[in-house]
Amino acid sequence: MQIATPYLMFLGDVPDRLAAKTAYGINDWRPEWCVGQLRMEGCAADLGIPDLTLEEAVAKGCRTMVVGVVNAGGVLPEHWVTEIVAALRSGLDVASGLHVRLGSIPAIAEAAERHGRALHDVRHTTETFPTGKGTKRPGRRLLTVGTDCSVGKKYTALALERGMRERGFDADFRATGQTGVFISGRGVAIDAVVADFISGAVEWVAPAAEPNHWDLIEGQGSLFHPSFAGVSLGLLHGAQADAFVVCHEPTRTRMRGVEASLPTIQEVIDLTIRCGSLTNPAIRPVGIAVNTQALPEPQARALLSEAEAVHGLPATDPVRFGVEDIVDRIAAEFPA
Repeated sequence: MQIATPYLMFLGDVPDRLAAKTAYGINDWRPEWCVGQLRMEGCAADLGIPDLTLEEAVAKGCRTMVVGVVNAGGVLPEHWVTEIVAALRSGLDVASGLHVRLGSIPAIAEAAERHGRALHDVRHTTETFPTGKGTKRPGRRLLTVGTDCSVGKKYTALALERGMRERGFDADFRATGQTGVFISGRGVAIDAVVADFISGAVEWVAPAAEPNHWDLIEGQGSLFHPSFAGVSLGLLHGAQADAFVVCHEPTRTRMRGVEASLPTIQEVIDLTIRCGSLTNPAIRPVGIAVNTQALPEPQARALLSEAEAVHGLPATDPVRFGVEDIVDRIAAEFPA
């Protein structure tokens, strides 16, 4: 799948920042590709890049409009179809990470064919996967896990890739979600894989490697989330993780989109070890990543210090304070 850059980021009329996390992720990690954003009336997200009309976007060289949103079920709202058809008519390709295939919507499929434009459904792959085998394979793997969905698992894995490479590690980010695929150029959206093949797909994403090579695998959902625990468990088994980092958002009391209470960090550590030991009995935690965006810095630092004291693990906000302490722990736990 070759998606033409640069991008016009389509945010629709999403109600909050989290609903546009695909767009934020691409803009944060590939800002040179994001020329502008297209927002509908009532949109509560803002990437901080220029608002452009379709005509302005084309004039500035945009080649693809990316539907940069996520929602429960991955559906495409009917009132967005007109905007997507207009983008195709203006000369842009369209790429989406939603579950629904763009070409399954007659008006979009017809417009793409009439104007000779490409439709990219990043969540869907043409690759076929075997069932997972759980057989020990060489190389080292780290998985980011969470107390909830949308707590920073992708950002933590990307920050670790950058931090570990700077320290001389042989390390690669491995995408398991649509935003990660947009950012890295490869991977598979695990939540779109048939359940029997989830662990096999992760074995494909992070295959056998050199003994000291690290695959930094993007986590999905949470083992405690009523909606997504099945995906999280299959990912954990396929990752065969040597190490994991727990990701957390401290201002939440309930899990996103459901009434279930948020688990504690310790509960996540304990269940991850218990379940992960099926395919790697030596699995262990190496850090805690806390999204402190909603907290003032003194409160954020106090919370991180408390987490370190309670759990005996380095705790940081990877975006705000970096990942040096977690990299130190990895180096100490897994000497070359």
